[in-house]
Amino acid sequence: MDAINLTMNGRALTARPGQTLLEVALANGIEIPRLCYDPRLTATGACRLCVVEIEGQRGLQTSCTRLVEEGMVVHSDTPAIHRARKATVEMLLSEHDHRCTTCDKDGDGLLQDYAYDYRIEETGLPSIAPSPGEVNYTSGNSAIVYDPSKCVRCQRCVKICDEVQVAHALTMKDRAGNVRVTTGFDVALYDSDCEVCGQCIGTCPTNALYERAAVGKGKAKDLVRTRTTCVYCGVGCQLDLNVNRRTGRIVRVTSPPGVVPNDGNTCVKGRFGMEYVGKDDRLTVPLIRENGTLREATWDEALDLVATRLSTIKKEHGPNALAGFSSAKTPNEDNYVMQKLVRAVFGTNNIDHCARLCHASTVAGLARAFGSGAMTNSIEELRRTPLTFVIGSNTTECHPVIGILIRQAAEAGDTTLIVADPREISLTDHAHLHLQHRPGSDVSLINAMIHVILEEGLEDKAFIEERTEGFEEVRQAVADCTPEVAEKITGVPAGDIRRAARLYAAAPAASIVYSMGITQHTTGTDNVLSLANLAMVTGNVGKECAGVNPLRGQNNVQGSCDMGALPNVYPGYQKVDDPAVRARFEAAWGVPLSGEVGLTVVEIMNAAIDREIRGLYIMGENPMLSDPDINHVREALEALDFLVVQDIFLNETAELADVVLPATSFAERDGTFTNTERRVQRVRKAVRPPGQAREDWRILCDVATRMGYPMNYPDASAVQDEIASLTPSYGGIRYDRIEKVGLQWPCPNRDHPGTKILHRDQFTRGKGKFHPIRFLPPQELPDKDYPFVFTTGRVLEHWHTGTMTRRCEVLDDLVPHGTLELHPSDARKMGVKPGDTVQVVSRRGEIALPANVTKRVAPGTVFLAFHFHEHAANALTIAALDPIAKIPEYKACAVRMTKEV
Repeated sequence: MDAINLTMNGRALTARPGQTLLEVALANGIEIPRLCYDPRLTATGACRLCVVEIEGQRGLQTSCTRLVEEGMVVHSDTPAIHRARKATVEMLLSEHDHRCTTCDKDGDGLLQDYAYDYRIEETGLPSIAPSPGEVNYTSGNSAIVYDPSKCVRCQRCVKICDEVQVAHALTMKDRAGNVRVTTGFDVALYDSDCEVCGQCIGTCPTNALYERAAVGKGKAKDLVRTRTTCVYCGVGCQLDLNVNRRTGRIVRVTSPPGVVPNDGNTCVKGRFGMEYVGKDDRLTVPLIRENGTLREATWDEALDLVATRLSTIKKEHGPNALAGFSSAKTPNEDNYVMQKLVRAVFGTNNIDHCARLCHASTVAGLARAFGSGAMTNSIEELRRTPLTFVIGSNTTECHPVIGILIRQAAEAGDTTLIVADPREISLTDHAHLHLQHRPGSDVSLINAMIHVILEEGLEDKAFIEERTEGFEEVRQAVADCTPEVAEKITGVPAGDIRRAARLYAAAPAASIVYSMGITQHTTGTDNVLSLANLAMVTGNVGKECAGVNPLRGQNNVQGSCDMGALPNVYPGYQKVDDPAVRARFEAAWGVPLSGEVGLTVVEIMNAAIDREIRGLYIMGENPMLSDPDINHVREALEALDFLVVQDIFLNETAELADVVLPATSFAERDGTFTNTERRVQRVRKAVRPPGQAREDWRILCDVATRMGYPMNYPDASAVQDEIASLTPSYGGIRYDRIEKVGLQWPCPNRDHPGTKILHRDQFTRGKGKFHPIRFLPPQELPDKDYPFVFTTGRVLEHWHTGTMTRRCEVLDDLVPHGTLELHPSDARKMGVKPGDTVQVVSRRGEIALPANVTKRVAPGTVFLAFHFHEHAANALTIAALDPIAKIPEYKACAVRMTKEV
């Protein structure tokens, strides 16, 4: 596109076609007042403050709506403009309760700034501001306050709800001075379509919308903002923790437009989910079990006990009697030091973490097919891709900021959206096609799509010939996988399968998005390999807006895997049984290392029961809620000779420990997280840790030193430097390079810009490898004794085992307990009404909880989120494993139900 030349305030500028005058001005450091402008929204010109003069054109024009033209001569600050803006501010103030001295936004309010800039002390206009106080639709909720006396009717809150969040929960009502923001029909906020994301708060320029919990906790000018990375899902949103400089507590969370990767957008957890950091029940001192109960201890006493007991077990039973669980919740630096402790000090490769329970099949499957087990493309591309195929991902609830990109694209007509999911989820409301397949039937569905593509000659023959191998075996494997055969297995009509295949193959670029609905099966690796086959057969790898894109479930699942917190690989996926690799790490760490592949999470539990594992060190994990078959987990943990738990709360697992060590939260430390698009981003200390809590990596270093292996680093950046020296894909990543924007690996050296798209010219393994995959059913199918399929997942408002989110008032108010989703037809047969208590029984355990009668699930299937300890989903799940990735089958087991009387 040709650049457009214009002059503004005497400066010669260039612009892109389609840019507005305001965008050009701001890009060139020319400040223009504005209240209704947000770069994420379509312009309205409502506030009239951004007016400019254009030579040769009559009147003042709003720069936020006026597109640039060749040869324009523009003035943004003349006497006429000054008079017009001052008059506008005076009118806005007449409608506004300008008690700035008691306003929480004091020091950060644009209207306040403009009143100062234009020296307005009295407006001279009669006040028509509504009486101060919130309106009915926000009263009674713990999240958001709306005070119309501070509202300037800029419409930013309504537009961000419509255009960015795509929730359509807010609107404007009444006329003239009575115009205000409300929900449809003035229903209560929590009863509306509001997702409580707080986007309306984030965009409000005047504090008319604000976090209820932040009111009175500190004015904006008293808050210090620290940029960090969100601690929840794998999106890696950049957030500013707003800390009161006097109290040292987090008051609110903000995120400015323009930050990568979330562009200022947040979800309910990112906005309202940081309250746990300051909770009084945080662990603050070490605890030691004595006479069956935990008592407080000094750090020296606790660390000496840990080192002595672990050393004794190693001496008496050998290195392989020890194991460690690292954490997808803690920074890369902690994971690196943890796996180093286990390998260099314990002397074993028995190191694993909860990635085993969510994306181990991704790592295994994509590494086999492509040579790299990570998301191939970048998050921002999902707003632009011509077709998005979402399978096994409830994206808007589990990765909300990515979910809104997909919703935006679908609603705008910019993408064709296909959703394959056993449940009706938010994205199905926006989908062109919903394939509601049975849990565990993914391979049959995908193979049938490939069958149609090959049968109708829709494959990318050149890509297959030039860039792949093993194609003929896949052709043979899918030859009998007709849509009619797949319909019997999946429950999806054959016609819908054909339509999906044709849409996917015809798109100029198509992106596959998946998550744990694909991976958490005994056939999880097969599912991932099938998706890789589908992408390769259509040439949708190595190009923009395409690829195979697993969405990592936790904030640092990608990073913890990258750091080698896995039993078979060192950092950077370098294999422990490769002598050359092992020699390199032995030279760096100065000790002999084991070449024997270690045990995985579930295998470690089994080995504990068999008395093969005697000592276990758990950092930032809660297997008593997160692991399958938790009755089996309890038996395993109680069978250990010695259990150490290092965490921020006394969770269900810590309650069983012999020693509990208090760690810092993400807000109290420096480090890095690696998000789902392989972007390494900074985590920064914003508040002081409670009591004697310490950073995980420092605790681990002390344990190592007491066990006879001196390990010490001056700070977290020194750990990252060592990571870079031993991990080729991280070789160019240092703190000084990621201060503003993170880098995507592979980044092999300091001059490398990072990698946005993997496998562009060739696959990491050379040629992409097709794998012939045949359908296998779930390990446990319904029968006459257990006639229902039980499947698990998450809800938007909570995260993982609820240790953090259930300590946040807003989140726990929204979803205070779990409910069992069951279809109305099943409920009628059982005589169950909404809210009735049902008992759910599997071959491994039983729970009782309220029923949620809904058509979101298909007949014969029931669903429960796993966040709730009082009715733990994993009391029911099966610990059957994928034979390659060793991931448990959380997504399908058999249960029976009865109504409690």
